[in-house]
Amino acid sequence: MIYSLLRTLHFIAIFGLIGAIVIENIAIKSTITKEDVINLAKIGAVAGASAILTLGFGLVLWFGVGKPAEFYSSNPVFHGKLGLFSLVVLFAIYPAIFFFKHRNTESDSIDVPKLVRVFLKIELLLVFVIALLAYLMARGIGLPN
Repeated sequence: MIYSLLRTLHFIAIFGLIGAIVIENIAIKSTITKEDVINLAKIGAVAGASAILTLGFGLVLWFGVGKPAEFYSSNPVFHGKLGLFSLVVLFAIYPAIFFFKHRNTESDSIDVPKLVRVFLKIELLLVFVIALLAYLMARGIGLPN
């Protein structure tokens, strides 16, 4: 029962993270309004909270309940997922700082650096690759023989 609950919470956190990244990518433009920056800062906070919850529930599933830790620890596809998740978090830092820094601006329009837009697109690409790796893991790819 607890395993099913934690797994469900893990999935909800993942969907929250992916949803926030998709919304950020839809909303971002080269120039945005003050209201857009405020909203993107809120979405960034949701993405951050979702990432923390995803990691937390994932660690509990890995080391606490369900399959033995060795099941995941010996799978290189799982390590790929962890590495890409770490990259998603790293690529999210610069856009989050930009949005939080500019959320109290007095300017009506804000020019968004190209790097912010590129990082958001990279995050989106990475979460889809992570989903592919999760699919491969569910099919037993990467398990030792």
